Amino acid sequence: MNLRKRLKGNQELHAGALNDILFILLFFFLIVSTLANPNVIKLSTPKAKSDTKAKQTVIVNIKMTGEYIINGKSIALEQMRDFIQPYIMKDSLQATIAINADKTVPLDNVVAVMRIARDLGARTTLLVDNKVQ
Repeated sequence: MNLRKRLKGNQELHAGALNDILFILLFFFLIVSTLANPNVIKLSTPKAKSDTKAKQTVIVNIKMTGEYIINGKSIALEQMRDFIQPYIMKDSLQATIAINADKTVPLDNVVAVMRIARDLGARTTLLVDNKVQ
């Protein structure tokens, strides 16, 4: 019979490489998240020489068919005030509605959004393409 005690060593998990892998994954997701564009709706915007940078509370996309899209949801003009109002109340001092309209959209559609913004007490900006030809 073998009555000798066997030498048992402590088993360790080496996690040195785990820190490196997590660090690389963190950088990867940070870079990918900055490349993601929230405006996935393709519109041909008007051209301008200057570019205005403002903190946008709400972005209203107006397609050439007259369809209003806010946060990926198609909204009728009559319902827009009720849909935008909670976003404006969160940031009431600096609330800005950015209008992203196709250049073929009638001006009446853009002005309707501007009137709603004025009634809610928000500023408006028009998103334009700064590549002038």
